[in-house]
Amino acid sequence: MRILVVGATGLVGQQVLTQAQADPRISHITVLARKPLASTGKLQCHSVDFDQLPDDAQLWQCDAVICTLGSTLKTAGSREMFYRIDHDYPLAVARHAQQYGGRCYVLNSAMGADVNSRFFYNRVKGELERDLQALSFASVTLVRPGLIAGQRTEFRLGERSMQLLLTILAPVLPRRWRCNPADNIARALLDAAVRAEPGVHEVSSETLS
Repeated sequence: MRILVVGATGLVGQQVLTQAQADPRISHITVLARKPLASTGKLQCHSVDFDQLPDDAQLWQCDAVICTLGSTLKTAGSREMFYRIDHDYPLAVARHAQQYGGRCYVLNSAMGADVNSRFFYNRVKGELERDLQALSFASVTLVRPGLIAGQRTEFRLGERSMQLLLTILAPVLPRRWRCNPADNIARALLDAAVRAEPGVHEVSSETLS
């Protein structure tokens, strides 16, 4: 099958690429990224402007989209920019993919995603989930991890400290509050894309630890 991946330079996205390249079920991987990446084997990378996505039918033809796009308020620099990266870009990708025949969309969302949340981050994630479902893909899977465990290229002190604390407390914590390894999340995303089960499905943090 052919998959299209956005957010491939992030912690989870890198794991998705690694696993997809080794997966015999995947015949072709298209990556859309702001920064150019090397194409190799069944991996074809394209540098794009997410504010002006190209209308190239060959670029968008895929069996499933896996989206791991996401930022932080600190990295984005403002709420407006965060909303654009975490809501508008994934939704624009979905619309383009659907326009050219895409039937499955798999999103790396977040535990606590809720349109009515008082927390901005969770509210944005909830709005994206809602708006994706309104597009009527044949298959939508919302993967909702908690704190993601893994080695990031950028250092996040608060996240690193929380990850250490949750790792120490893991034996006594409920499964939903434990760290979710990036490779587990990537595997859930990839499996959901391959299965492409009809309807809307959720993968909770409990199953990812």
